[in-house]
This record gives sequence, C-alpha cells and structure tokens, in this order.
Amino acid sequence: MYQLRYQDVMTDDMASAKERERMLFDRSLDMLAAAKINGSDSREGIDAAYFTTKLWTTIIDDLGSEENALPKELKAAIISVGIFVLKEIERIRQGESDDYDTVIEVTQSIRDGL
Repeated sequence: MYQLRYQDVMTDDMASAKERERMLFDRSLDMLAAAKINGSDSREGIDAAYFTTKLWTTIIDDLGSEENALPKELKAAIISVGIFVLKEIERIRQGESDDYDTVIEVTQSIRDGL
C-alpha cells in the first residue's frame, strides 16, 4: 500500500514537471512570436532572446548532469538541438538573422515531444 502511494506521488511529480516544462516552452514560443512581429531590437525581441537563452541553457545543463536518467543518445540529441537554438538566437540578437520561424518550429517540436 505504501509503495503504491509512493509510486503515485512519483508519477504525479513527473507529470507536473512535464507540465511545467511545457508551460516554459509555451512562454518562450509566445515571446518568440511577439519578437518576430516587433523585431529583435524591440523590448519583445530582447526579452524573447533572454528567456529562450535561459530556458535552453537550463535544459542543456540539466541534460548534462549525472542525475538525468534519460538515455545518453536522447540527451545528446536534445543537447544538439539546444545548441542549435542558442546559436540561432545569438545570430538573431546580433542582427545577422531574423529567422524566428526556425527557432519557433524547433522549439514547438521539442515541446510537442514532452
């Protein structure tokens, strides 16, 4: 009986963690959409770049930790995607690109895979 309750709590914790991750990705996507409309030099653009960079940096750090239980191949693949997004965001921030669509599509794909 105790084991069942513990398992329920663990399942709920994982489900709520996934929901929080989904909400963070949704926030990033909303911010990126606003930045696309208003431009990278706008307040929306600056906020989107900051938030998205922070989100992906945190994800990459978590995936690189020993405690992360995902398979190594999956972690490596998501880290590669994260590095790509960080590079694209930096290119946008530097004015070398305005390709928000790619960053939005990649972020949506990762969010939808949660």
